[in-house]
Amino acid sequence: MPTSEREHHSGRSSGEMPSEVGDHLGVFDRFATHASNFVSRAWFFMMCVLLVVIWAPSVFVLPDVDTWQLIINTATTIITFLLVALLQNTQKRADDAVQQKLNAIAGGLSDMMERLARDHPELRDDRDELRQAVGLEERESAE
Repeated sequence: MPTSEREHHSGRSSGEMPSEVGDHLGVFDRFATHASNFVSRAWFFMMCVLLVVIWAPSVFVLPDVDTWQLIINTATTIITFLLVALLQNTQKRADDAVQQKLNAIAGGLSDMMERLARDHPELRDDRDELRQAVGLEERESAE
C-alpha cells in the first residue's frame, strides 16, 4: 500500500514508522547513553560498594567526622542527581522507541483489518476500537 494510502487508513503521519525514524542522536543523548552503559555495569556497582566499605570505618579513624560525612554526602547527592537526569533521558528514548514499534504494529493490524473487513464486516467495529485505543495515547499525552 502506498505511504499516502497507509496514512489515510491508519491515521499515521510520516516519521512514525520505526523504519522512518532517523538514527541521529544529539551530543547529550550520546553522552547519556554512554553514562547509562557505564553505570549499569557490575564493576561500577562494586566500586560503589567498595567506596562505602572504605568510608564506613573512616568515621572512627578521622578526627573531624562531620567534615568527612558532609563531603561524602554532598558527593553522593550530586552524583545521584546527575545520574537520575541522564538515566531518565535514556529511559525516555527507550520508551519512545517501544511506543513507535507498538504503533507500527497496531497500524499494520488496523490496515489488515480494514482489508479483511470487506469480506468480514464484523471486523469494522474491532478495527475502529483498535484505532481509538492507539489514538488514546496521543490525546492524553502532556506533550
